[in-house]
Amino acid sequence: MNTTTRIGFIGTGLLGFPMAEQLCVAGGAPVVYNRTRAKAEPLRGKGATIAAHPAEVVQTAEVIILMLTDAPAIRAVVLSDAVRPYLAQRTIIQMGTISPEESLEIGSAVQAAGGDYLEAPVLGSIPQAQAGNLVVMVGGTAAQFARWRELLTTFGPEPRHIGPVGKAAALKLALNQLIGSLTGAFALSLGLVQRHGLEVETFMSILRNSPLYASTFDKKLPRMLERNFADPNFPAQHLLKDMRLVEREASALGLTTTQLAGLCRILEIAAAGEFATQDYSALFAVVVPPEA
Repeated sequence: MNTTTRIGFIGTGLLGFPMAEQLCVAGGAPVVYNRTRAKAEPLRGKGATIAAHPAEVVQTAEVIILMLTDAPAIRAVVLSDAVRPYLAQRTIIQMGTISPEESLEIGSAVQAAGGDYLEAPVLGSIPQAQAGNLVVMVGGTAAQFARWRELLTTFGPEPRHIGPVGKAAALKLALNQLIGSLTGAFALSLGLVQRHGLEVETFMSILRNSPLYASTFDKKLPRMLERNFADPNFPAQHLLKDMRLVEREASALGLTTTQLAGLCRILEIAAAGEFATQDYSALFAVVVPPEA
């Protein structure tokens, strides 16, 4: 990574923190902002500068990476009256999960302010972010990809250029749809096995040796069996946000979303209760409620 480039990073939540940490390890010495400052403070000892306001990040850095919850948060931070005047000659790399339309809209606003914009959503969770092994999907021009590829390898070894802005965002939604749907389907099958008094390991051994198997099943199995959803890699409320984005996008394209509507309802119940900030595998607790 070119350590002479001044890098900004906004949003040090569950995934953003280890990503910003990777920049520090690589010698990037980023200027970092998080709305809850205490979440960013540990990065100071790793070489980061902690900013008091997002405008400070944009004023200081040449390229600013965003890892924020959703499009409204991005607009509030980057397109506010306090920040917009400093976007000229700055590059914004948006790495969260938003819809293609939202990405295009934000990109147009950044460009209208004299800045440059590309999207680079990632697939993976905290362990992959800590290892610098996320899947990075880039939406932008070939020139943008070439310019920022080395920086993006800080987060994943092989960033992929998907197409223009909006295309990587669409691909990320397609992949996140599988995260939700696979987990929901597995929860129901596991519940059937348990209710019938079958051995879970018998079920899993057959599943693991079949074309139906996905590694996420084994990752979420202990949480479901123990009904322990604390210390999330990805909270239920965030998956709900993503599934709503997928449902809206798919409906606009004329796709049938009946099964996704059911999943959204399950996640709504989970997120409305104690599981909002717990791991998304908590949808199991809704699909398979404890027996009386």
